Amino acid sequence: MVRMVDVGGKPNVPRMAIASGFIRLKPETIRKIKAREVPKGDVLAVAQTAAILAVKKTPELLPLTHQIPITSTNVDLKVEKSGIDVSVEVKSTGQTGVEMEALVGVASALLTIWDMIKGMEKDEKGQYPTTLIKNIRVTKKVKG
Repeated sequence: MVRMVDVGGKPNVPRMAIASGFIRLKPETIRKIKAREVPKGDVLAVAQTAAILAVKKTPELLPLTHQIPITSTNVDLKVEKSGIDVSVEVKSTGQTGVEMEALVGVASALLTIWDMIKGMEKDEKGQYPTTLIKNIRVTKKVKG
């Protein structure tokens, strides 16, 4: 049997969650992202937008999550030597937490980055021997 948890009796309280993840990329790909030379456009701006959109669409993607009022979403993308670190903070005042929204935001940003740079990451056989998404996790959760 599948059902959503009933949160109707819970009080509305401020909630916040932060999730993060990392995508490992080739040095040349990092250089092109920094120089804004990626054929599909500004990788960081599109990934940021994708994360925000994904946060708002979480109940459409994960069937047992509740629709909750999102009061704030902040996406932080840090270009590092070996890839891009993504962090998504989500805030709400409601009856259930926002960690799933933060996780979906991170995953969407990372997948968007991959999609935008995949042509630069493929080897001669069309494979991705070094590209890697890792460490998607909740790093902080606050209730009240």
